[in-house]
Amino acid sequence: MTYTVVFMVMLMGTVAWWLVKQTLNQEPWSAADGDPDSVRSEGVRSSTTAAPLPPKKLALGVFLAVATTLFALFISAYSIRMEYGDWRPMPEPTILWVNSGILILSSLFLQYAWTSAKRENMDAVRVGVAGGGVLAVAFIIGQLMAWSQLSDSGYLVSGNPANAFFYMLTGVHGLHLLGGLIALSKSVRRVWGTSDMATLQLGTELCAVYWHYLLAIWVILFGFMLST
Repeated sequence: MTYTVVFMVMLMGTVAWWLVKQTLNQEPWSAADGDPDSVRSEGVRSSTTAAPLPPKKLALGVFLAVATTLFALFISAYSIRMEYGDWRPMPEPTILWVNSGILILSSLFLQYAWTSAKRENMDAVRVGVAGGGVLAVAFIIGQLMAWSQLSDSGYLVSGNPANAFFYMLTGVHGLHLLGGLIALSKSVRRVWGTSDMATLQLGTELCAVYWHYLLAIWVILFGFMLST
């Protein structure tokens, strides 16, 4: 249970920090028709009013908070259920380590795309987005291969509660990644389309943050399963 509490606090804290950081990065005031006197007269009032956070960033923050709660509840249930006598831990296929490396690289590629978008380097953005997407697909395929290996070895969903939890946790994580790929496909269209740079920067930022989040979730889940 202690692990679950730490997990929730860290992830929720990270989401909150990201939202606050984005709010503080907004321009807190703007000149009124370029008139210096207007700026001075409105200085005290307008300087205390931050520009609103883009709705897509706010929506992502709320979604990450909900997802964090969901995974925390899953881990809590996992911790409680494993105390029963019928719990028999299953082996972790070696390919899960390979998949972990692939997801790390995917996250790094999207971070590269985000950084390149801020520098308005379109060619680099294309490399980052394409690389991140391809590696994300490779991760999902690798997870399916892990399922196949376990199933062929007799570790079926109905065989043991530990088996069921493994398939559930990895499956829910995979579904979240699939949802991210749908969002990433929109960024791909923008990169090879005519979308302006501001829109592209926002899209790559949201994708990168989401991928970093999914990487953190996977590291925690995988580490938790290895420790039990």
